[in-house]
Amino acid sequence: MSTYLLVHGAWHDGRAWNRLAPLLQAAGHRVLHPSLTGYGDKAHLLGPEVGLETHVEDVVRLIKDEDLTDVVLVGHSYAGLVIASVANDVPERIAHLVYLDAMVPEHGESAVDVQPITQQLIDLAAASDTPWRIPPLPELPPPFGLFGVTDPADVAWLRATLSDHPVLCLQQPGRLDNPAARRIPRTHIHCVGPAPEGITRRPVPATQPNGSPSRVHEVPTGHDCMITMPKELGELLLNLSG
Repeated sequence: MSTYLLVHGAWHDGRAWNRLAPLLQAAGHRVLHPSLTGYGDKAHLLGPEVGLETHVEDVVRLIKDEDLTDVVLVGHSYAGLVIASVANDVPERIAHLVYLDAMVPEHGESAVDVQPITQQLIDLAAASDTPWRIPPLPELPPPFGLFGVTDPADVAWLRATLSDHPVLCLQQPGRLDNPAARRIPRTHIHCVGPAPEGITRRPVPATQPNGSPSRVHEVPTGHDCMITMPKELGELLLNLSG
């Protein structure tokens, strides 16, 4: 039995994994998919002081409180920054890192460094009455939809779960200076469906930090593949090895 810890991206909450989690559980694994501070059941904690470090602390505290080991740590989108710093803090508890259509930082980089278009969102917020918070991205015409979700019922459900995202989350740098974290195997899963202009993805180096060949998989759907293709995503996660 493995422990899968699924970390949602910006604007989302732990419910984003509701279709995927049962598939992993049915295969006999433990699955945790919490909402980070400021989202879901923790939406009332949203404030200007909430940043990347807050979310890293959320996940590290959960791992320690639950005494989790051999964790498959999955980070979607913005949460690539979160899981990278979590692995830096508790590498001995992480068995595998999965970057799910995620930002993949180097040490000291913020979301703006990894995905420069996010600076536009910060600038728009700065000109508003609430300069510390960024509202969810709007639904776009097909084939882009809402974070790649296009089914009307799914779009309505997803929209109801979204919360504003604190600017500080995009500005604080990640920490990747622990050599032990470099030994953790990692897998990249890319959603290769239609994407809006301005969204870039860094090429994955041929070699992982631990020296093994890089592992890259593609899912032919939009950004929120855990909603649109949970079965296919689940099969990829269940087939991970060390």
